[in-house]
Amino acid sequence: ADNLSEALKKLKITSTDSTADSLEGCLDCLLQALAQNNMETSEKIQKSGVLQVFASLLTPQSSCTAKVANVIAEVARNEFMRNPCVDAGLIPPLVQLLNCKDQEVLLQTGRALGNICYDSHEGRNAVDHAGGAHIVVDHLRSLCSKTDPASEKLLTVFCGMLMNYSNENDILQSQLINMGVIPTLVKLLGIHCQNAALTEMCLVAFGNLAELESSKEQFAYTNIAEELVKLFKKQIEHDKKEMIFEVLAPLAENDVIKLQLVEAGLVECLLEIVQKTVDSDKEDDIAELKTASDLMVLLLLGDESMQKLFEGGKGSVFQRVLSWIPSNSHQLQLAGALAIANFARNDGNCIHMVDNGIVQKLMDLLDRHVEDGNVTVQHAALSALRNLAIPVVNKAKMLSAGVAEAVLKFLRSEMPPVQFKLLGTLRMLIDAQAEAAEQLGKNVKLVERLVEWCEAKDHAGVMGESNRLLSALIRHSKSKDVIRTIVQSGGIKHLVTMATSEHVIMQNEALVALALIAALELVTAEKDLENAQLVQILHRLLSDDRSAPEIKYNSMVLICALIGSEPLQKEVQSMAFLEVISKLRSHENKTVAQQASLTEQRLAVES
Repeated sequence: ADNLSEALKKLKITSTDSTADSLEGCLDCLLQALAQNNMETSEKIQKSGVLQVFASLLTPQSSCTAKVANVIAEVARNEFMRNPCVDAGLIPPLVQLLNCKDQEVLLQTGRALGNICYDSHEGRNAVDHAGGAHIVVDHLRSLCSKTDPASEKLLTVFCGMLMNYSNENDILQSQLINMGVIPTLVKLLGIHCQNAALTEMCLVAFGNLAELESSKEQFAYTNIAEELVKLFKKQIEHDKKEMIFEVLAPLAENDVIKLQLVEAGLVECLLEIVQKTVDSDKEDDIAELKTASDLMVLLLLGDESMQKLFEGGKGSVFQRVLSWIPSNSHQLQLAGALAIANFARNDGNCIHMVDNGIVQKLMDLLDRHVEDGNVTVQHAALSALRNLAIPVVNKAKMLSAGVAEAVLKFLRSEMPPVQFKLLGTLRMLIDAQAEAAEQLGKNVKLVERLVEWCEAKDHAGVMGESNRLLSALIRHSKSKDVIRTIVQSGGIKHLVTMATSEHVIMQNEALVALALIAALELVTAEKDLENAQLVQILHRLLSDDRSAPEIKYNSMVLICALIGSEPLQKEVQSMAFLEVISKLRSHENKTVAQQASLTEQRLAVES
């Protein structure tokens, strides 16, 4: 301790005109003390005021410069020392030293700047202001191909410095991307893949940058996919694989990179991991299984990568993923169902899968999760069934396979995501399927649950889908029994409210369903239509210039049907509809103009 105090005093006094030897002795003493107790020594250095002295010692000409930078790097390992280093004016001279040729000076300077930047807003700002990042990126470029140990050590330090400089800071990350750091780092990874420390630094730097959208475009122009897959195949340790996964996941959000990863053979690696870890109960293996299967699903989100792996339904990858569905692992069941939902993104794939028995596999999976089931698996299996039900030719096949009954088992679910998918699946299934729509529309339990969900204000998706299914049951069945069931369950008011939706498609579906109600069961529904103020709503829709042409058209069709009811006709007459409708005779849309003329005649006759 006495030696340290002595050295600090000496440094303050002699820094301006001391000999190199005496300075060197003092700095060695500091480094020794820092090695023994970094925190305590750093506090003493700060109190002594020596930091300010260091600024004048950081000159390229001095033989002690590397040691001064080393001392700064050591003290800056403490969070409380980073701001004082900035305040002592150390950043500009350190950045200037990045221009010198001496490797030891460059190494210690890179360490000092990297440590000062670590989690320090002030440190990063000062380095940015002094232009440090640009010089370091240039160094990376020029050193990139050198594989001697000293150069690799320097490259590792510079990568670490840039990482600390830009970590979790979008603006500085964008700056590095604009400087073209990504192709350089990818090249580094390829050349130095044998050097564990440097590889690790590159991966952390990638993880840092890969979250930014602009970086993904740059990555797509490099051979990052190939390099990462090559590196991944070599890894045995869980932690190393996890590091690569952390880079792969954000990169795989980009469709171009998805395809590159598939072409580089990532899928085979992932399938191998799944096979090795599926029966293990070790924590690391469970984590790896989840990451690998999640990443597999992510790769299938790209249209090209998905189609490449589907291979007309003959692909080995597609077949392997199918085998996940009956697995006992919830994680694999989930990934399998999500993968099927992703494969089911075009009619050709959907038709092939339904013809090859996938529906039964999904229904068996749902059956395993009816009682106290896994919500994410339920949601995924329902998503897959919903997508498979989109092509017209699949609907009847899926209905006769019993999909509607399998889905209805989840009516009791209190989970909005499951409710949402259940509703969407039923709506897809009954599209233009009159018999199925009638059967479901007469199912009182279902209709009552729909009416209940039409009031789910906290879950707009569930509310919207319930309304749409109610309307679909009427539109596709055109059945009096269905309408009576919906009237008795209190569904009319929801269809009237749906006619005021902000989505034209929903408004339209509601108006068509209401027109069918008025045409087929007006007397039964009359009271509910009156209480829901349908006539006033139609007046508003017709008066509003913003209403779409089809909304105006269907509103007029509905008015013509409503005047078959005495109380509703009275309401129509009391609201000066003729005035609004006569204006629509000159509407730019011919169909609207024609319907306005017909409606005007009907109203004139009735009055």
